Amino acid sequence: MMILVADDENDIRNLLKISLEENGYTVVTAENGKQAMEMIENRPIDLAILDVMMPILDGFNLLRKIRETSTIPVIFLTARTDEMDKILGLGLGADDYLAKPFSIAELLARVSAQLRRSNEYREPSAPTVTLLTYEELTIDTESCCVYRAGNPIELGAKEYKLLRYFMENPERVFTKQQLYDAIWDEAFYYNDNTVMVHISRLRNKIEDDPQKPEYLKTIRGIGYKLHYIRPKR
Repeated sequence: MMILVADDENDIRNLLKISLEENGYTVVTAENGKQAMEMIENRPIDLAILDVMMPILDGFNLLRKIRETSTIPVIFLTARTDEMDKILGLGLGADDYLAKPFSIAELLARVSAQLRRSNEYREPSAPTVTLLTYEELTIDTESCCVYRAGNPIELGAKEYKLLRYFMENPERVFTKQQLYDAIWDEAFYYNDNTVMVHISRLRNKIEDDPQKPEYLKTIRGIGYKLHYIRPKR
């Protein structure tokens, strides 16, 4: 994360730079608002800490310019503690306001909180995939419905779990034990025909000819896999 510190006091700039870098941040500094704006325009700044009283371009006017193009978190750090100044800063789009003298520990906590909040808003979680599709087979994992070529297929719970497992891992060969471990919550016995029986039931429901399956193929001496070969035209 890259943080911009803009303050006309050299001692404060150095103190913040050292403290932030010790906590793993990359820090760039500016001694006036004009320099700060140039850095924001030319660097991937993740958060800005701004003094209000800076030469050339003060913190309030700098924030106005920032908000024309950017939504990065901005923390004001200033000796001006008048309530109207704070209201003005927050009204212009500041995310936090810390008065001098300040605690480094508190500033670091506020920086961390603003970056966390910013990243949560900026990086929405990936949408949940609710449809699994393999050739003509489709599973709606939210409603647990199964379709072939758009036509619904009624499956038992274990049959559904087997088909879903195959469709989540197409073209992969599974032994009976691997399938049993993935679907059943009990010990596997070598001579147990449970998997074979459920594979047979599943084929009866999804295949045109269960004796010549197009989808669930037996790999002799190993197990089963979901594998479809398109017919040649």
